Amino acid sequence: MKIVALPEVRTYLRELSYILYEKEYFGFEDRAQKYVEDLFSDIRMNLPIKLKKPAPPYFEKYGRNMQYASFRKNKGTQWYVFFNTYRQDGEIIYLIRYISNNHAIAQFL
Repeated sequence: MKIVALPEVRTYLRELSYILYEKEYFGFEDRAQKYVEDLFSDIRMNLPIKLKKPAPPYFEKYGRNMQYASFRKNKGTQWYVFFNTYRQDGEIIYLIRYISNNHAIAQFL
């Protein structure tokens, strides 16, 4: 099993810690970076065992026939990971195409 993120997703995650710090969700930049690292670690470890749902049509702009899984990081924020699954040489590959949270996309789910 392999978890792979598109370059846009990796860029978003790198920028996310700065966004969270600048908007004062975290008082220290290193705390914001740790939050993002923990989020991606959770995704890498648990995506294969999470409940998966078909992505609504709104998200087809990021890819067709995607599924999504949710990751709760605290009582107010839930992250949604949109991905496709492929099999290559007997190995399952999860290709992450988009990540966002309930504050931004809940109305589309």
